[in-house]
Amino acid sequence: MENLIVSVNVVLPLFLMMALGYFLKAVRLYDDHVLNKMNNLVFKVFLPILLFVDLYSTDLESVFNPTLVLFAGGSVLAAFFLSMAYVCLTEKSNKIRGALIQGIFRSNFIIFGIPIARSIYGDNAASSAAILISIVIPLFNILTVTEMEIFRGGKVKIRSILKGIATNPLILSCAAGFLFLFLRIPIPEIVYGTLTDLSRVATPLALIILGGSIKFSKTMGYFKQIVTGLLGKLVVVPAIFLPIAAAIGFRGQDMAVLISLYCSPVAVSSFVMAQQMDSDGDLAGQFVVLGAALSVVTIFLWVFLFKNLGLL
Repeated sequence: MENLIVSVNVVLPLFLMMALGYFLKAVRLYDDHVLNKMNNLVFKVFLPILLFVDLYSTDLESVFNPTLVLFAGGSVLAAFFLSMAYVCLTEKSNKIRGALIQGIFRSNFIIFGIPIARSIYGDNAASSAAILISIVIPLFNILTVTEMEIFRGGKVKIRSILKGIATNPLILSCAAGFLFLFLRIPIPEIVYGTLTDLSRVATPLALIILGGSIKFSKTMGYFKQIVTGLLGKLVVVPAIFLPIAAAIGFRGQDMAVLISLYCSPVAVSSFVMAQQMDSDGDLAGQFVVLGAALSVVTIFLWVFLFKNLGLL
């Protein structure tokens, strides 16, 4: 019963905030235009502040695990190449291939990672997740841009990719957080308190916006691809890498961070990227909304399973 309660406590806040977002959109308290503006605000202001605060307050000696960082980065690369190989063998349309590959390997770790880790193990796990975010977010961006350029027949532009990473607000906030942490740059208490208050806005608002973005439409035309993508992202990828992580010896908060990495639905930004890079934007959008809805169930099941196995 205790494991069940822990699992419910992990996913129920996620579900309630997303449900609130869906309800507010249904009663027309905001529309798509407002959602886009709010999403931009979260991405450029609140999430960067959250990452900065979590990294700045990190006790590196207690949370930094180089083995975890290497494993997470390596597993993201492995998931990318496995999904690319499978999709190339089973899907003929290059336009669909790009969206389907990122739908399988790319995770919404930035929104789901910190709250899931924090809900199980507290601030130390959240700091560990923030460290991984600084590694995997650039990796996700590089791999996604590369495969989409390949499938639209374009040339991979290294300078453009590097510029996108260098100007990404999330990456910049991670770099600033590490810089302030390593150099021990003091922040006035009133400023740090303000940043902390602002950081608390990020996760609830991001999840409310995600819930408001859910639209159950255009699913039948992509039924096969949607089933493939959702099963791959929410079931197959965790089923491959979580047992490997357990065999290596990851336990406790490290395992909680990895569960949040592998079991989170595809990133919201994948929809915009698919549109901008001539991939199938409609399919990418369905992965975002349906993955967000179904992940509440699958995350609960994965947490409950690993809690019962004594790995959490």
